[in-house]
Amino acid sequence: MVRRTRFDDSDCPVARSVDAIGDWWSLLIIRDAFDGSRRFGEFQRGLGVAKNILTTRLRALVDGGILDVVPASDGSAYNEYVLTPKGRDLFHVIVALRQWGEAHFFAPDEPHSEMVDRRNERPLRALEVRSADGRRLRPDDTVVKKVAQPAAARTPGSPGSPSSPS
Repeated sequence: MVRRTRFDDSDCPVARSVDAIGDWWSLLIIRDAFDGSRRFGEFQRGLGVAKNILTTRLRALVDGGILDVVPASDGSAYNEYVLTPKGRDLFHVIVALRQWGEAHFFAPDEPHSEMVDRRNERPLRALEVRSADGRRLRPDDTVVKKVAQPAAARTPGSPGSPSSPS
């Protein structure tokens, strides 16, 4: 079996995020958790994924702190999977993927689902990336910069530490 490349120690936040999510099944599990699925059977029926794959993905999402296993809300002997705060923080990612998919993968007259605001049943406004001062940003308006290592994390003699030769 081919071993999966790991990115959990990468200096790139996108690579670490992809490593934490794992694959498309995991994103679809997270999507279904946002849509209210909580039990193994609900995920399995909704996704049509093999039980062994679902078991592996759910375990990885729990181990990664994205889902928690809790006693069933109805008091039965079953367990349920709920999004942790870390998992709920993926809401913007799911909405962004949904909006991108709606814009690029459906013909204008093709039926598809749409996310709406519960309060007024209206479609969501398209997500936008904004600067600290509120300007709308496009890819050409941004650049990735390395963040300096915090002083507490520096080891003596490492670049940038007070005792390293300059």
